[in-house]
Amino acid sequence: MLHARTVITNPHFVIRAVDCTDDHTRWSPAEAPPGPQIVLVRRGHFRLDSRGRRFTADPTTGYLHRPAEELRFSHPAGGDTCTSITFIDHALTEGIASAPSPSIRVDPHLELAHRILLRTTADPDFATTEAVIHLLTLALRDQPATTPAPGRADLAAQAREAILANTPASATLVTLARHLNTSPAHLSRTFHHHIGLPISRYRTRVRISQALTRLDQGESHLATLAADLGFSDQSHLTRVLHRELGHPPARIRALLSETPPTGN
Repeated sequence: MLHARTVITNPHFVIRAVDCTDDHTRWSPAEAPPGPQIVLVRRGHFRLDSRGRRFTADPTTGYLHRPAEELRFSHPAGGDTCTSITFIDHALTEGIASAPSPSIRVDPHLELAHRILLRTTADPDFATTEAVIHLLTLALRDQPATTPAPGRADLAAQAREAILANTPASATLVTLARHLNTSPAHLSRTFHHHIGLPISRYRTRVRISQALTRLDQGESHLATLAADLGFSDQSHLTRVLHRELGHPPARIRALLSETPPTGN
């Protein structure tokens, strides 16, 4: 079941919070959204078939949709929560049509911009529009230009699923490789080839996303947060967030609490 709630509306775009509770491995019938879209995941993950390419959308990977292109979805891991920005006219869509890939690599800066965007409801004509422009600028820069070559994409996908699910085997590269019946070297090479990031970088990226979610929800006990997410200590968490986002946790929490939240 799909539930979409309009969060922000503007003459040029509509922003919706989308909750999906589907749980199936089969592909959905093809559908074509009404206009150009950018979709970013806040929770969970799902599979997407677009432009002849299949990939996983999760908090580290969003997607772009161009008019008249059909999409199909699969939800093997249960529900998910996304933000969709549908553009009504062409005022802000420069760059979407020429994007080389439907997938968007979501780095920590883009994820933070996404969460801040959802808190700009008080000023949709200026603050929200500026936030959308900033988000698009981040989303369209330095994106992958080619489809990964054939190979053991299933191995990379299994490793990704294990990391997203925080399975005990994903605690180290060696235990994850053993869990997947392969060698650490082969897993490392395969993951980097198909996902576009070293596996260590991807794991850190997932933990940053989880930290942002907790801070967005008002988490103030940084030592607990660090322990829950697998950082060695509070200082390690602070260093990683400052390195990736340019702000310590307290400043990030302040940025996310300047206006009331609009959803999960």
